[in-house]
Amino acid sequence: MKAVLALALQALAVQAVRIVQSNDDGWAELYLRTFNDALRASGHDVIVSAPADNHCPPNSGPTGRNATRPDLNWVNSFPATSMRYGLDRFGPERWNAPADLAVSGPNYVTNLWLAVHFSGTVGAAVYAAHEAGVPAIAFSADSPAGGSQPWNLSPRPSHSLVYGELATQLVNKLVASGRPYLPDDVWLNVNFPAATGACSRASDFRWVLSRINIGLLSSPDVEWCGSERLPHEQRVFDTDGCYIPISIGDASDRSTINDVARQAIVLDKLRDILTCLP
Repeated sequence: MKAVLALALQALAVQAVRIVQSNDDGWAELYLRTFNDALRASGHDVIVSAPADNHCPPNSGPTGRNATRPDLNWVNSFPATSMRYGLDRFGPERWNAPADLAVSGPNYVTNLWLAVHFSGTVGAAVYAAHEAGVPAIAFSADSPAGGSQPWNLSPRPSHSLVYGELATQLVNKLVASGRPYLPDDVWLNVNFPAATGACSRASDFRWVLSRINIGLLSSPDVEWCGSERLPHEQRVFDTDGCYIPISIGDASDRSTINDVARQAIVLDKLRDILTCLP
């Protein structure tokens, strides 16, 4: 309840935007719905367009929506296709305007480094950024509960609420930074450590700017934290202390964007929430 109230108060200072949300685990999955509730509590107009999985009526065709919540849509296909339907069809039908932002997830397992290239969660975000030209963020989490869980689980686990709150905080920060929210062909890859123990509350976590691949042969990164090489996202994730890696991705190939100018734009937008690794 406190998290929802905090997000609602934060919404007073954040411009509401049009968001298409997808994932890899299905439109009726817990993390997606918890994040969706947090985004809506912040005032954003959100369209869900996610894979159907096995949570839709039998013999119901290639697409469908919740009868009482037409903002909740499913697509009998892959995550990237679901995102495409949201951006090309479901969103414009509701808004008569394009989406401002696309988000994917949170996935119930992490998508770090090599896993990025095989992730449906990432694929949905990359489609939005590269094919549709819509700024996009992929969220994943080290779920303490194991597998994905249904949307109507009650009470909602505290870790699910923490992930939704954190993801919404980042969305709100990016929106508050002004348009364009991200440079062309850039997406963000975000992975939450398990929300347990000393990392049980959203306020326990710290954001760290990072890169997807190690970058041994890459050109220098934007200068930050006294270095011209951003830390590898796996290193950030594995560091004790509730650190969340935010990697600056190239939507053309799912690697780190090796362009200091575009990295610098993201750094400037997020600078005041970022911290350095110890």
